[in-house]
Amino acid sequence: MEQGYTDKAYRWNRENYSSRRRFVDIWSFVLTLLFKLWLYKKSWSYPGGVTEAKQTARRKAQAVWIRNTLLDLGPTFIKVGQLFSTRADIFPGEYVEELAKLQDKVPAFSYEQVEAIVAQELGKKIPELFQSFEVIPLAAASLGQVHKAGLHSGEAVVVKVQRPGLKKLFEIDLKILRGIARYFQNHPEWGRGRDWIGIYEECCRILWEEIDYLNEGRNADTFRRNFRAFEWVKVPRVYWRYTSSRVLTLEYVPGIKISQYEAIEAAGLDRKQIARQGAQAYLLQLLNDGFFHADPHPGNIAVDPEGALIFYDFGMMGRIKSNIREGLMETLFGIASKDGDRVVKSLVDLGALAPAEDMGPVRRSVQYMLDHFMDKPFENQSVAAISDDLYEIAYNQPFRFPATFTFVMRAFSTLEGVGKGLDPEFNFMEVAKPYAMQLMTNMNGSDTNSFFNELGKQAVQVSSTALGLPRRLEDTLEKLERGDVRVRFRSIETERLLRRQSNIQLGTTYALLVSAFTVSATILFVNHYLWLAIFIALIAAFISWLLIRLVMRLDRYDRMY
Repeated sequence: MEQGYTDKAYRWNRENYSSRRRFVDIWSFVLTLLFKLWLYKKSWSYPGGVTEAKQTARRKAQAVWIRNTLLDLGPTFIKVGQLFSTRADIFPGEYVEELAKLQDKVPAFSYEQVEAIVAQELGKKIPELFQSFEVIPLAAASLGQVHKAGLHSGEAVVVKVQRPGLKKLFEIDLKILRGIARYFQNHPEWGRGRDWIGIYEECCRILWEEIDYLNEGRNADTFRRNFRAFEWVKVPRVYWRYTSSRVLTLEYVPGIKISQYEAIEAAGLDRKQIARQGAQAYLLQLLNDGFFHADPHPGNIAVDPEGALIFYDFGMMGRIKSNIREGLMETLFGIASKDGDRVVKSLVDLGALAPAEDMGPVRRSVQYMLDHFMDKPFENQSVAAISDDLYEIAYNQPFRFPATFTFVMRAFSTLEGVGKGLDPEFNFMEVAKPYAMQLMTNMNGSDTNSFFNELGKQAVQVSSTALGLPRRLEDTLEKLERGDVRVRFRSIETERLLRRQSNIQLGTTYALLVSAFTVSATILFVNHYLWLAIFIALIAAFISWLLIRLVMRLDRYDRMY
């Protein structure tokens, strides 16, 4: 359910911010969230008893509350929420799904503020720079707003102006967020196995890059050059003379939003062709250039009257390093051969999986995923289904999917959804298959030799393992002789009995305390210390309630086992 926004919800929408007020607002959200998470684990907080359905409903409600609160907290937290929506290894699926819906449409700031910022940044007033400049913006977001304008030379442009006071707000918020990151890093539960300081630093880097319009202009130029040979892709040209770190002037390239399916059909355009071109454009970004649009939601892609795709908003871009492709190919071969060990090793090498002492549970999860996925042909699979299953497996496991990986998976899912809206028979995997085969061919020479290259690699691995086996056996025997080999085992039945024994001892302690407090209250009552006797009796009643809960828990364990 969407909330209605009031002026109170946008206390941050001013040039002068109160650091103390921001501190109270932000920490109030964090502490409330921690309380909700604590309450989620308490069975007594569910009326009528805890069930899986009730827990799922509560997670969804919490996710909606988080998204709405982040909107109220403003630009920093809208962007942090969007970045956190890529961390399926940290947050449950319901949270990731809601955070991915964060749309930063907020009230516009005044035209007087626009005039002041343009004059400050470009050194001249709007009438001197532009022949025309529309007062009402085309769109307003948390970081800035866009106005249509015309140059004195006759070209139509759009001018993106950064929200006033944004850098100061970022400085205040990021300082508070550093304290929150330290708190989570030192938390006994939330800090275990997670690098919150590293996540904070990554968020800082991305946020500062996104509010630098000179960086966005360079991204747009690079993206435009990469597609200069493709007439069916258009990218707005940057007017550098009218651009600074807070003002960005781009060529005005209007079009029909790619998700307006009826309007595209009414314009006489081929919806099936547009769906395929959307997927092809993204695959070219990934495989040819290694430089891709990290936020290709329907608002950032349009279609011109001739059917060419138009890309907008280049603040958030992703890069894939060339040395990563070989690692990805190793993962791909492991998936194709349903080899869980090979997939796990390649993911560890890529840094997408944190190594642990016992990789057994992770290996079993990966093997289950492979057995589950590979039953259907490659071209019949759904990107959304694959990414959902990956995120489900990644949550609370040592997987550490880099932001680049999740940006790619989300972009694929978004484009698949848009493609199916344009063409119900559209399948992203079917479009991707030729590109994947081409990549595999390029990595392995030719189609004829790829199988033999892989076979040779497997032979080398087998021979090296065989030759190293005697040495490994000798090392193991030496450790046995020195007593360095430790054998660990886990008995579920023994653990259950020990837990039950511990609870019985706790129950005995509760019973003794109840008896002691009851006797004390009786003695005080007889000696006419009424209020003190009532206070002691209340303590006894509370301990009795704890004792009853413990007995009920023991009874439930006995019935379960």
